[in-house]
Amino acid sequence: MTFCLLIGRQYQNGIKEEVMMDVNKLRLGVPKGSLQEATLRLFEKAGYKIRVSSRSYFPSINDEGIDVVLFRAQEMSRYVEDGIIDCGITGNDWVEENSSDVERIAELVYAKQSMKPVRWVLAVPNSSVIKSVKDLGGKKIATELVAVTKEYLKKNGVEASVEFSWGATEVKTKMGIDAIVEITETGASLIANDLKIIDTICESTTQFIANKEAIKDKGKKEAIDRIALLLQGAILAEGKVGLKMNVKKENVEKIISILPSMQNPTISQLFDEAWVDIDTVIDETDAKKLIPDLLQAGAQGIIEYPLNKVIY
Repeated sequence: MTFCLLIGRQYQNGIKEEVMMDVNKLRLGVPKGSLQEATLRLFEKAGYKIRVSSRSYFPSINDEGIDVVLFRAQEMSRYVEDGIIDCGITGNDWVEENSSDVERIAELVYAKQSMKPVRWVLAVPNSSVIKSVKDLGGKKIATELVAVTKEYLKKNGVEASVEFSWGATEVKTKMGIDAIVEITETGASLIANDLKIIDTICESTTQFIANKEAIKDKGKKEAIDRIALLLQGAILAEGKVGLKMNVKKENVEKIISILPSMQNPTISQLFDEAWVDIDTVIDETDAKKLIPDLLQAGAQGIIEYPLNKVIY
């Protein structure tokens, strides 16, 4: 028997449609918004092709055992905790902000523009006399990360007014707000809005989280662990390439001495007993220097190839 859970409604051509999700399938939440495209690319490298319609919050996926729904990253941990979905991708910042009781399955270090943690920073106008958090007593701060910001102020012994910002936080200092707490990868948006960073409140990484009851289900736990393994493998492959080359046995030690490797290179005997094949993984940025050096050291038939996943 199939049981379904109503989790939302779609509006298409003015017609209201109730959307049901099979509770026997793994219900996976993907973040809608700034992290969406990076997440979809990562899932595709992991082997999961998720296709999003511009008119639906319920994408398709090439896995019959999974149902996907789009939620804002800010809300994801609440839906996971409540069991509306079994697992999802969100930032550790939002798990902390919502005080969500969820299982952290894997840390996935990627963001909108880079494969690095993001920072929540305290920023003020360049013309401001505020130099540190201690100068914020009695001032007004705007942010989406209200609870974490209040805890930060409390730890620093500062009493200030913290109000929720619905977006466009960088412009709030032109509207009577003294400071903002905003997320940044590069700081470029803050600079463009004539703001300067005076402190970092916290760093955050993307998390794969799960409902604590869902992981007690053997089938769902296996599916969640499989997704985590493949996503971590896809992240590990970012910025790396594989190198294959043919090398005479007399030159193997020379080649190995100049060849960086994530693990020991794989060496395989070729049909011609005087030659071996060497296969390894390197940082893509190293390839342009290494390939000429390898040729000079005696390597032949060098092939550089892209990687989707690296799993040990």
